[in-house]
Amino acid sequence: MKILQTIDKNAERWLLLTFYVMLVITMAIEVIRRELFAYSSIWGEEIVRYSFIYLAWIGAAAAVKERAHIRIDVLMHYLGPRPKALLYIFGDLVMFIVALVALYWSFETVLVSAKFGSVSHGLRVSMVWFLMAVPAGFTLMVWRLLQSFLRDYRSLRDGTPVFEGDKLFD
Repeated sequence: MKILQTIDKNAERWLLLTFYVMLVITMAIEVIRRELFAYSSIWGEEIVRYSFIYLAWIGAAAAVKERAHIRIDVLMHYLGPRPKALLYIFGDLVMFIVALVALYWSFETVLVSAKFGSVSHGLRVSMVWFLMAVPAGFTLMVWRLLQSFLRDYRSLRDGTPVFEGDKLFD
């Protein structure tokens, strides 16, 4: 149980770190190869590109978890705890519906790629692994939105302040 709690708490952080390190190391190797040996590989560019794509989608899920997406919250300052919780629940519900639709269609793309056996140009690896970034990100978003619903429902029920995440500007 403690392992699952640790994974739930840090999953995005570990995944972001992994893909970021992979991106930076590969890019550094490719720059050195290009400058010192006047040679670069196509696989290095692919690893950097697909690492960046994974970073974007996992980062979007992390932002949902921390409630860090850009939002206009001028009205939120004038609301009490219960109306604020209702507004957050409504926003998360809209995002949840969009995420489910996007998850369905992004997974459809992965299935088409698997059906036709498309592979990347440089690595010659199935494109399924790279296309899975989008459904993986939306799956994490759906999970984090479900957690957010539960957290906001408790705030609504108890009349306690709703979790708003960190503020960039106050």
